[in-house]
Amino acid sequence: MFYTSLQSGFIGDFHFNWHFANYPNAIKLHGDIYVRSLVYAGIVTVLALVLAYPVAYWIAFYGGRRKSVFLFLLLLPFFVSFIIRTVQWQFLLKDDGLILGPLKRIGLLPDNYHVLGTSIAVIAGITYNFLPFTALPLYVALERIDKGLVEAGKDLYASRFTTFRKVVWPLALPGVFAAFLLTFVPAVGDYVNASILGGPGNTMIGNVIQTTFLTNFDYPIAAAMSFILMAALLVGATVYAKVLGTEDVTAGAASG
Repeated sequence: MFYTSLQSGFIGDFHFNWHFANYPNAIKLHGDIYVRSLVYAGIVTVLALVLAYPVAYWIAFYGGRRKSVFLFLLLLPFFVSFIIRTVQWQFLLKDDGLILGPLKRIGLLPDNYHVLGTSIAVIAGITYNFLPFTALPLYVALERIDKGLVEAGKDLYASRFTTFRKVVWPLALPGVFAAFLLTFVPAVGDYVNASILGGPGNTMIGNVIQTTFLTNFDYPIAAAMSFILMAALLVGATVYAKVLGTEDVTAGAASG
């Protein structure tokens, strides 16, 4: 991909000539879409953490012998194709669909209100589709916590909230950071949800790369765009590993 990104020429006649100008050109043309993709992915990741953490916490601490059953039920919808699940969100969120239709008929929403083609629909679709990437690392981290530490907090007259804040949350931080990384990275490059649920103003960088590769056949620019995204995510992952590595987080939680 890096080799292709340094080519220039015309469609069908690209040649390698160290054409580094493809990189600033890609950023100049689509810098705003890179920013939008990062913002969407950040919002998606936070929402997924807020939704998945209580579920993973309940399964880990209160699931009992049925933990495997609850995990299976959590993951069951995701045995369906990614595309089909996203199309069903389109069916649910359309102007006269199962959600908006009844609300409009009883007067809670104006007739011209719509969700499809907006940032809300795209973010909601990505959040739903990537929930397992968030829930599973959280569950693994919470399941590994020694329940005796939680009981010790109660024996020392700590409230449930204090026990959660002082014991559970610090020990679950490795799972939180892993969930953040595993959700944020694929969310940035997603293009299916933006294509099906969004509009022209909700285009993400994955959509642009797909169009540039498969429709415009401008392989050098598309490769440069892909390499910029990949390099940015790799740099971010490296910084995460160095600054917020799970070993350091675990050691800090244990010492605290």
